[in-house]
Amino acid sequence: MYQTVSTIQASSLTYYDLEFLLEGLMRTIYISIVSILIGTFFGIIFGYFKSNSGPISNIFLSGFLDILRSVPLIIQFILFYSFMGILEIDISVFWVGAIVLSAYTSAFVTEVVRAGIDSVPQTTRRASRSLGLSYWQDYRYIVFPLGVRTVFPAWISIVLSVIKDSALVSVIGYLELLKTTEELISKTQEALLLLLGVGFFYFIISYPISLYAAHLERKLKI
Repeated sequence: MYQTVSTIQASSLTYYDLEFLLEGLMRTIYISIVSILIGTFFGIIFGYFKSNSGPISNIFLSGFLDILRSVPLIIQFILFYSFMGILEIDISVFWVGAIVLSAYTSAFVTEVVRAGIDSVPQTTRRASRSLGLSYWQDYRYIVFPLGVRTVFPAWISIVLSVIKDSALVSVIGYLELLKTTEELISKTQEALLLLLGVGFFYFIISYPISLYAAHLERKLKI
C-alpha cells in the first residue's frame, strides 16, 4: 500500500506545475534585470573613478571590488543574508539577492568601463580639447562613442553571466526558476524532464540576447 501511495504522490506534471515554473522564470528575469541595471549604474561610476582618480583612491576601491570578484557568489548570498538577520533588519530575500547580485555585477562592470575609457587614445582626447570641447563634451562625443565599442561585448558577457548566476539566489529561499524546479522535482520525481526544461528556459533567455548583441556589435563596427 505504501508503494502505491508513493506512486500516486509522484504524479505527472500538471498545468499548475507549469504555471508555478513560469512564475519562477519571471522572478529570475525580474531579479536579473534589477541587478543588471543597478550593477551597471554603479559599475559606470566606479569605472569612471578608477580611470580618473589617483593611486591611493584606487587602492581602496580596487580592494573592495577584488573582494566581490574573488569571494564565491553563493558565499556572498549566505553571509549577507545572515548579516541582515544578525542586525535584525527586515529585508525580503528578493532584495538580499538583488543587492548581492548588483554588487557582484558592479565589480565586473567597473573593470570593463575603466578599460573602455582607457582604450580611447590620449592623443584623440587632447585633440578634442584643442578643438574647444569641454571636459564633459569630450566624454559625451569622444570617449563614450569610442569606448562603447570596447565595452559592449564584455558587458553582454556579464549580463549573460548574471542571468545564470541568479540561480544561486535559491540558497536563501528566493523562489526563482531553479528553486521552483527543485520543489517540483520533489513533488513529481521528474528530475530529467524538469532540468531539461530549465536548461531550455535559460537558453531562450540568453540566446536572443547573444544574437541581438552580435547584431549591435556589427553595427558599431560599421
